Parts: sequence; C-alpha cells; structure tokens
Amino acid sequence: MVLKVFFPSCCSSAESGILIGRWISEQNSAVILAVVHFPFIPAQVKQYLSEVQRVTKVSVSVLGSWSNSKQEKEESLSEFLEDLGTIFSHEPWIQISKEGDSSFWSCSTLQKHSNSPKEEEIILVYYDQRKVMLSHLHPPLDTAASTDHQADDASKLAAIFDTVAKSKILFMTDRYDDGPIKLTHWQSDGVEASIIVELMKQASVPACMLLAFLLSLISGICRSRVLKFWPLSFLWSKLSTCEQLGHRLQHLQVISSDKKAQNQTQLMRKANIFVSLLVDVALGILLMSWLYRKNRIGHLADTLIPVADHVAEELQDLLQWLMGAPAGLKMNRALDQVLGRFFLYHIHLWISYIHLMSPFIEMILWYVGLSACLGLTVALCILSDIIALLTFHIYCFYVYGARLYCLKIYGLSSLWRLFRGKKWNVLRQRVDSCSYDLDQLFIGTLLFTILLFLLPTTALYYLVFTLLRLLVVIVQGLIHLLVDLIDSLPLYSIILRLCRSYRLAAGVKFRVLEQQDGKPLRLLMQINPLSYGSVVQTYRLPTYSCYPKDTWTSLCKKLFLGELIYPWKHKGEKQD
Repeated sequence: MVLKVFFPSCCSSAESGILIGRWISEQNSAVILAVVHFPFIPAQVKQYLSEVQRVTKVSVSVLGSWSNSKQEKEESLSEFLEDLGTIFSHEPWIQISKEGDSSFWSCSTLQKHSNSPKEEEIILVYYDQRKVMLSHLHPPLDTAASTDHQADDASKLAAIFDTVAKSKILFMTDRYDDGPIKLTHWQSDGVEASIIVELMKQASVPACMLLAFLLSLISGICRSRVLKFWPLSFLWSKLSTCEQLGHRLQHLQVISSDKKAQNQTQLMRKANIFVSLLVDVALGILLMSWLYRKNRIGHLADTLIPVADHVAEELQDLLQWLMGAPAGLKMNRALDQVLGRFFLYHIHLWISYIHLMSPFIEMILWYVGLSACLGLTVALCILSDIIALLTFHIYCFYVYGARLYCLKIYGLSSLWRLFRGKKWNVLRQRVDSCSYDLDQLFIGTLLFTILLFLLPTTALYYLVFTLLRLLVVIVQGLIHLLVDLIDSLPLYSIILRLCRSYRLAAGVKFRVLEQQDGKPLRLLMQINPLSYGSVVQTYRLPTYSCYPKDTWTSLCKKLFLGELIYPWKHKGEKQD
C-alpha cells in the first residue's frame, strides 16, 4: 500500500524535532503542518495540540519525527526520535531524515503494534504551505460532465486544502515566542502584518457605522408612502436611473453590513462589489471632470437643439414621402392622408416642446453632469433615459402604428376563421367549429375586404416606425449592456487571478523531481489556477435587466403580429 506524506517545503531546513499534522486514514495520507523542535516537554505538546484541535476541529496529532543531521550530529539522536513513538503512540510512526545538504531524504515508517508489519511504499509530496492555506479550491463547474473518479479526486484534494486552511491558529506561534513550544512553519519567522492594513481596519469600523446609518436613512425614505403615490411610483418603476440607484443602494447595504461573511463565496462577493463601486465612481468622476472642462456642457447644449430640429425635419420629409407614392406603391389615399397629417401634427407639437425647453437645457445638463459622481453607470442610465425622452415621439408613432396594424391582423385572422366555419373558443383556448347565417357571412365578407385593402397602407407606416423604434432600442440596449458589464464584472476576482493566481485554485498538478535509488518518490505539488472564463462565470455579480429577454423566434413573431417590443416594464413584471 502506498503512503503519501505531504510535507511543507518551508520546513525543509527546520531543526530536528517531531512532525505534527493530520492523518487521513481514508487516503492513507499524512499532511504535515509544522515541526516542533527541541527542547520540548511531551505533556505540554499534547496539551497544546488538544487546544488546537478544540479550536480548529481538525484532528491534529504527532505523526512522526524529523531529523536534520546538519544541525544535530549526535549518534543517539535517531534512537531518541524512535523512542518518541512510544510516547505519542501514532500508527504508523513516520520517520524522515535529511543528511546534510542532500535533496534526497530517507523516509520510513514504524508499526510497533502491528503483528505483521509490512514495508510500505512512500511518496513524499512537497507543497507550498502559504499558497495552499490562502487558496480556495473550486469544484468543477461542469458537474454533469465530471465523472465519479474526478469527483472523488476533488474531495481528496479538498480534505488536504481544508486541513491546511483550518489550521491558521497553529501558524500564529513562531520561533520567537516565549512559550515552551517552538514551531517551524510557513511564517515561523514572524507573523506577517501591515501597518497600513491595520490602520484601515481600525478606520473602517466608524466609517461603516456612519455609512450604515446613512443607508438606513435613505432606505427609510425610499420605503416611505410618499414614493408610493402614482407620479413618483411610475417614475421610479419606469426610469432606468432609479433602477440603477436602487441596485447600487443594495450593494452599499451589503458592503456596510456588520455581518461577517460565512464562507469564501460571500467574502469574494463583498470584495467584488466594493471594487466594482470604486471603479464605477472613479470612472464617473473622470467623466464629470471631462464634461466640466473647457465648457463642454455648453457646447453639448448648443448642439442638442439643432440635432433635434434636424431629426424632426427628417421625420417630416419621411412622412411627406409616405403620403405620396413611396417606391411606386399604390396606397389608399384617404387613409394615407389621415395618418400622415396625424403624425405631422405630433412632430409639430414635439418641435414646439423642444424650443420651449431650449433656455433650460444647459442648466439641466449642468445638474445632470453632477450625477456622474455617483458612478459611470448612473450617468449612462441617465443618458439612456434622456434618449428615451428625446425619442418619445418616435415611440408614440410606433405604438400607434403597431396597435393599428395589430388590430387589422387579428381582425383578418378572425374573419378568415369565419369563412371556414370556425371560431376561437376563449375559455378552452382552441379553435372550434361554428355555423353562421347568411347575414353574418355577408358582413364578414365586407369587413374582410375593407381590412385587406387597407392593410398595405397601415403595414407600410408600421414597418417604417418599427425600424425607427428598433434603432432607438439598439442604442439603449448597447448602453445597458455596458451598464450590466460594469455592474456584474467581478473585478476583484480578475485582479486576484492576475496577481495571485494561486488564490483561485481549480486543482493541482504534480511534477516529478529528481530521483535516486533507494529513496522515496519525490513530487512537487503545484496549484492550477482557474481560467479567466471560469473566474467570471463563478464570481459574476447579479444584475437587473431593464428589458425582458426575448428569443429571436418570439421577437420575429411579435414583429409580424404587431405586438409591442421592449416596452417600458416594471422590474420583474410578468410578460404576456
């Protein structure tokens, strides 16, 4: 049977002593955590290990002895180390000895209480204790494709990683402590610390308390009954700026919460949200500084009115073209003139509204630019709402044309069923047979003929305004894609993967080291980091969607039947 000994590479130069760690009987493996070197009192070592086991819930014990002949040259040392096995009584008792500066160590086991002791083949696996302790082993993302053997290997690795990670209290004792026990481990030269980090921890407590108080005040205002009345509730539910502000408010509440993260996933989520907010606000401040430099707000306001006038003139020319003979098509002149004048009147009202607001546009843009300090995503959502308001007449044209076209399509389909002696059963949601008299068939024929000959004129107006509406929706969709990218991108995880890839472990790989006859097989365990795609998939932050998700099939069906596409919807509202 093969015995696997996981030995920390930081202990290779430790003084002679005893090996403490965890014995995993299911895997026939020993995970060495530290070396207790001489002098020590066995009773104190047992008491210390029982305290560590009580705190960490890890069965830490003395697994064997470690001999470094470079520091200790007494001939009786090996015999003394063997005698320690009777004191601590662990089966098997592992003996590892290093001779001088040689890279090839001797490793053997003693089983004093076994009736038929068998010589076991030993594999010595070196691992970086600090990287293993700080890393987080991720399970396979594609659990359906992973086999039982891969899942078993992942559970074995998880046991080793958890053993090292849960033994942090063991690493708090170093060789410079005044206690009776001297340990050698990854930070035995002194506990790592940073003055800046400690100062930030101390300053974060009052800052989080103040932020939590302000957020509770803002949340109380948002939950007040004043915002539930019709005008304010309508604006809060329809404007993407309000949705983004509510989304960021939830993020701030998560960050300022005094509840400690229960696991690695919650900790990474908090860190990703914090870095995402910092980057968002930094980009917003850069945008704000660019806008208020060289009077760019004034130039933007001066160009906005001419652009709106030019768009209105192009729409008027388009309607004049539709009121004639567009592309040589024969239209119903009466309906064509009615629809054209109706839409021209709306454009006239829109131009009057724009010119009425022109003296206040620069002031409005000046105050809107200040909102960029809340983040680039808020500024982009405001831009999307401004585009929606500036193209509100196009949205109205599209709704008018879509409703009229939809009415005729459903009317024609209903009258077509009448010719075939069918009708739509509303209760059972199916087509049933039905008998009609002569008057009903005559009136149905007249209505079908009228709707059929008026359909090309209506369909042409619907097609033109649908294309304009789709153009506006595509622009708004690109803006919201950028907002969702900033909101959901796990920046902290990506930076961690770039700078300290071992923190996000997908697995391990073993490299075979140089071998020598009569010596145990030596392997070096290295951490395989997660790929960038897996990092984004694992730690992607949840976000909101301003528009419902439609497939291409449902979208084409809605366009053909004249149903509204991408209307303003309540967050989480059910689609028809």
